[in-house]
Amino acid sequence: MKTLFASTSRGLEELLKKELEEIGSVNCKIVQGGVYFDADEKTLYQSLLWSRLASRILLPIAEFDIYSDLDLYSCAFNIKWSDIFAVDSSFVINFVGVNDFIRNSQYGALKIKDAIVDHFSRTMNQRPNVAKQDPDIRIHAYLNKNRVALSIDLSGDSLHQRGYRQQTGQAPLKENLATAIILRSGWQVTAPLLDPMCGSGTLLIEAAMIASKIPPGLQRKQWGFFAWKGFNPTLWNELLFAAKHNVCKPNTPFIGYDNNAVVLERAKQNAIQAGVSDLITFKLQDVTQLTNPLPPENTGMIISNPPYGERLESEPALIALHTALGQQIKHNFAGWRLSLFSGTSQLLDCLQMRAERQFKAKNGPLDCVQKNYVIAKRDPQQNTQTPNLPATDFANRLRKNNQKLEKWAKQEQLECYRLYDADLPEYNVAIDRYKDKIVVQEYVAPKNIDPQKTRQRLFDIINATMSVLGLTADQLILKTREKQKGKQQYQKLAQQQDYFLVHEYAINQRKTQFWVNVTDYLDTGLFLDHRLARKMIGEMSAGKDFLNLFAYTGSATVYAGLGKAKSTTTVDMSRTYLQWADRNLKQNGLTGKNHRLIQADCLLYLAQSDAQFDLIFIDPPTFSNSKRMNDTFDVQRDHLKLMADLKRLLRPNGVIMFSNNKRGFKMDDIGMKNLGLSYQDITSQTLSLDFKRNKQIHCCFIIKHL
Repeated sequence: MKTLFASTSRGLEELLKKELEEIGSVNCKIVQGGVYFDADEKTLYQSLLWSRLASRILLPIAEFDIYSDLDLYSCAFNIKWSDIFAVDSSFVINFVGVNDFIRNSQYGALKIKDAIVDHFSRTMNQRPNVAKQDPDIRIHAYLNKNRVALSIDLSGDSLHQRGYRQQTGQAPLKENLATAIILRSGWQVTAPLLDPMCGSGTLLIEAAMIASKIPPGLQRKQWGFFAWKGFNPTLWNELLFAAKHNVCKPNTPFIGYDNNAVVLERAKQNAIQAGVSDLITFKLQDVTQLTNPLPPENTGMIISNPPYGERLESEPALIALHTALGQQIKHNFAGWRLSLFSGTSQLLDCLQMRAERQFKAKNGPLDCVQKNYVIAKRDPQQNTQTPNLPATDFANRLRKNNQKLEKWAKQEQLECYRLYDADLPEYNVAIDRYKDKIVVQEYVAPKNIDPQKTRQRLFDIINATMSVLGLTADQLILKTREKQKGKQQYQKLAQQQDYFLVHEYAINQRKTQFWVNVTDYLDTGLFLDHRLARKMIGEMSAGKDFLNLFAYTGSATVYAGLGKAKSTTTVDMSRTYLQWADRNLKQNGLTGKNHRLIQADCLLYLAQSDAQFDLIFIDPPTFSNSKRMNDTFDVQRDHLKLMADLKRLLRPNGVIMFSNNKRGFKMDDIGMKNLGLSYQDITSQTLSLDFKRNKQIHCCFIIKHL
């Protein structure tokens, strides 16, 4: 009997212990990351050939304490390596662990390598070769404090590499993890098995190999024990011969669907390599069109590893996918069983099904969960019932807002408006409509709020929004809104270049048109809360020289131009947004030398310009870095200096419209009088129906000479 160690992914140790006992191992003992077990010679080879869950099987050869790097060398040198492998075999050292004197794993590996080479040199006058790629012998060294354990890796390459998988799709499951998912699902080998998002087919192939009694190691051409002097080739060949003749062909249906033709072709090739292609039917089909391929009286098992993303913008599509999956399964697979493996538990909640059992597991570094369900018989009344949405209060408020604002927007002939703005404090998002696109902006939660709770609420918000508004995944765009510093507002989020036209109020019987982009930037190109302020500018601008400062994409300039302004000057420091403004002006027929676009720091422009204007619109940031104002600009602190510069550019009968988004902004009444300026707060007149609920979205003033 030999004592061996089988390693596996964390969380799978109990399954591995059971498997090893079924193979014939005894004295199995679970430790973190694997199982120690005793095996006779036959069971040793059987465990290597038949284990579907182990990553590696190691044969311990020595264990000792060290108190210096010299101790490590000496103890390794004294092992009779020539009794373990031949001098003409190449080897490599895999070293794990550090301590006070072995501070680098590469250094530890080097000391053992030197010891082995010197051992052969002194005893045989020959040196074995070290080969980092495809060595004949792998030696594992594990250092814990001062204790070193050395083992021979009998596996060679990791046991999860069965040899059939030539190509995979994105984020493939390792074969031993796929086997664990199958075992934990409760699937019986006679039950039909369906994977509606099969990718490269790993789950189906592993299940088909189990049903066919095909050993996972049957196709491996190279093993770590081939160069081990304890290798018994006669016994090994007998076991291989018996395993090949024990293979059977079950009648179990295996069915795989995927919506990616390229990945599906890879799955077919993998199945051919694994020897189970005649058992599995692969078909190109989207999960939203999922139907039951079997007669109604037959039931089976659905096992799948649906996609799950770590990027925020992927969540609407994933939520839509899981919601559709839940609907199709409940509608078409009554009496079946379902098991799903995911890295995001909240996505499985979108199924709106109650799991009867769940398991935790690791997929590489990711914490994952597997949930098992029994699909109930379908209620005939279910079609007439409203889906049981999460975040009921939020869903009801959004539905009420949508009914009210949709009617209002139609009367106003508006295509863009705000549907919801943190109406309920626990659902802290803003939701805007841009034609058929919905933008959900999540306000970052305070640090004292549990991130898991915040994410769950966001999932509920997205799920409810898509259901209430009847959206497809590509219609909902998710963004996170934080306080912006410096140039952050100019940074790109994506590169989709997905611009489309929307229109607003008509000026002189011509509808204003604007290019918006809801994906590539934090802001979309159109500040919806300034809609009425822009309209007022259009109505005030006839025959006037108009200046637009901090102009963004020039929407106020478009209103002024269509309002028959004598000239327009548009100033912003972003080249991207000035190009956007130019595009907006051209779209509305505003071209020529009377419409100037200037790229400049607006505060420097104000300080240096001597031009004169009749109408000025300025919407500065609440805070920004600038070359003036002690390198920063704060709208509350610095607004009087701003007004002094504006007054110098304003003609005697001119008007300034001054807006900003600082909550609680207070105009300096005495300071304004000292500057010779009067002001009128017109904020309430610039808040349209969709922003009446948030009276602090902005403040707006009309300013004139005294």
